[in-house]
Amino acid sequence: MRFENKIVLVLGGNSGMGLATAKAFAAEGAKVHLTGRDQATIDAAVASIPGSKGYRSDISDIDSTEEIVAKVEAEDGRVDVLYINAGVGGFAPLRGITEEAWDHVHSINLKGCVFALQKALRIMGKGGSIVVTGSIGAHGALEGNGAYAAAKGGLYMAMKVFAKELVKEGIRLNMVSPGPIDTPLLYRNPGMTEEQVAGLKEMMIANIPMHRMGESDEVAKAVLFLASDDASFITAANLFVDGGLLELR
Repeated sequence: MRFENKIVLVLGGNSGMGLATAKAFAAEGAKVHLTGRDQATIDAAVASIPGSKGYRSDISDIDSTEEIVAKVEAEDGRVDVLYINAGVGGFAPLRGITEEAWDHVHSINLKGCVFALQKALRIMGKGGSIVVTGSIGAHGALEGNGAYAAAKGGLYMAMKVFAKELVKEGIRLNMVSPGPIDTPLLYRNPGMTEEQVAGLKEMMIANIPMHRMGESDEVAKAVLFLASDDASFITAANLFVDGGLLELR
C-alpha cells in the first residue's frame, strides 16, 4: 500500500489513462480527487473508486483549476501527489492548422498544465510528488502533429525547469511520456475521419517494436512508480511508455 493515507489529485482522471491511474492510486490506499470535463464520466469514475471525489473542470480555465484546489484544501488540507494528465489531440498539416485549433491544443496541453501545477503547489509541501503526462510526440517528427508536438515539447521543457526549482523544496517532479495507447483520446482528433483514425492506429502498430498498442493500466503503473517512494531518488525524469517505439526506431 504505497499511498496509504495520501491525498492524490488527478487532473483529467475521468477516462483513459487518468481513470486507470486514479483507480490504481485508490487500490494502494490513496484518497483520490479527480477532475474531468464530462459530468457523466466523472460520475462513473467516482462510482468506481471508493471514497473518491470528482469535480467538473476544464484545465484551460485557470480560475476553475484554482477552485478545484480550494475544494481539495477544504476537504483534506493538502495534496501529497499531483498527477496532471488532462490533454487533447489534434492532427493537421502545416497548411491546415488554424489559429483556433492551435490555441485550443496549447491552452489545454501547455498553458493549462503549467498553471494547474502553479495553483496546486499552494497546498503541497516537502515530500510531495508530481507526475505530468507528456508524449513521445514531443520527441519525434510525425507529419501532421505540429501543434500537439509543440505543446507537449514546451511542456517537457517547462517541467524540466520547474523540477529544478522544486527540488530545493523537497518536491519531486517527473514526466511519463506515453506512445500509442488505446484510449478515447485517440478517437477524438478534430479534423480526422474514422477511417483516418483507423489508418493512424494501423500505422502506429506497424511501427511499434512490440507490435501492439499500449494499455492505460501500463501507463498507470509507470505513474505510480514515479509518484511513490520507490522513485525517491528520481526527479526531472521523462519515462517513455511506448513499447520501444522511440528508442528502437
